[in-house]
Amino acid sequence: MALAAYEHKFRVRYKDTDQMGIMHHSNYIVLYEMARTEWLRYMGLTYAEIERRGVMSPIIEVHAKYLYPAFYDEVLTVKVFMEEMPSARLIIGSEVYNEQGKLINKGSVTLGFMNAETRRPCRAPEWFIAALEEYIAKEKIEE
Repeated sequence: MALAAYEHKFRVRYKDTDQMGIMHHSNYIVLYEMARTEWLRYMGLTYAEIERRGVMSPIIEVHAKYLYPAFYDEVLTVKVFMEEMPSARLIIGSEVYNEQGKLINKGSVTLGFMNAETRRPCRAPEWFIAALEEYIAKEKIEE
């Protein structure tokens, strides 16, 4: 069960497709990032602000499972979610749905936390955890 989730819409552009009019597999990872970035922005946690506060978030691992193709000009819904609070790592799950609501791709991205000055791994900052907890509490109230 997800602690928190967010949805982002994306229209498959011509440049995102191959000769067959199918979205290229590499673009799903880009969709994960777009949705994750917009989710953080929605929470008030832009990557720029996180980095200004001295923390970087390198990607440690990416998983993707391709179930069905996405086609040129289709509007996709990318759902990102978090099932557990981060400690030294933040795992964001992703699901991509086509216009008919069919799950066409699922995956996850694992991000680490790194002190920007020392470039050494660190735990998720307390202010980051507090912002996530505030967002989760707000989302539960609105349900």
